[in-house]
Amino acid sequence: MTYVYILKCSDNSHYTGCTGNLEERILRHNNGYVKSTKGKLPVELITCITFTDKYKAFFFEKYLKSGSGRAFMNKRLI
Repeated sequence: MTYVYILKCSDNSHYTGCTGNLEERILRHNNGYVKSTKGKLPVELITCITFTDKYKAFFFEKYLKSGSGRAFMNKRLI
């Protein structure tokens, strides 16, 4: 399984990522090992979408980081 996840950071911004081990990845975020969220701790899991195909997960993560994907995320996922 591959997970696309959305985190809410302490500064009210959002971070979108993709991983095969969600629990470990969130721990890495909250322990300051991820450069993108290191200065925005703590982070909170808002949404998690599970995919059986890792390529579809990567494509969906990329979409969420695009302009129309951000609009979709703000309207439907957070």
